[in-house]
Amino acid sequence: MTDEQARAATGPALTNIQRDRVGFARRDLEAAQAADLPQQDHAQLILIITRLCTRLGDTLALLTEVAEVEPPAPPP
Repeated sequence: MTDEQARAATGPALTNIQRDRVGFARRDLEAAQAADLPQQDHAQLILIITRLCTRLGDTLALLTEVAEVEPPAPPP
């Protein structure tokens, strides 16, 4: 397997900050899924929705960042 095929199979490597952003989004999603939503008051539901909307926006921005990254030039 060539380096290009390996990169295509695994996708671009994420920076530590990008991995942290994905981790934050996962934790917020897990917390929302684990919450007993019918038992939450309106303020708590609004907070959960706001947090998820923020994380969705950040995740979409991250996808844009990763998609726009140019592959490194091959060594001479």
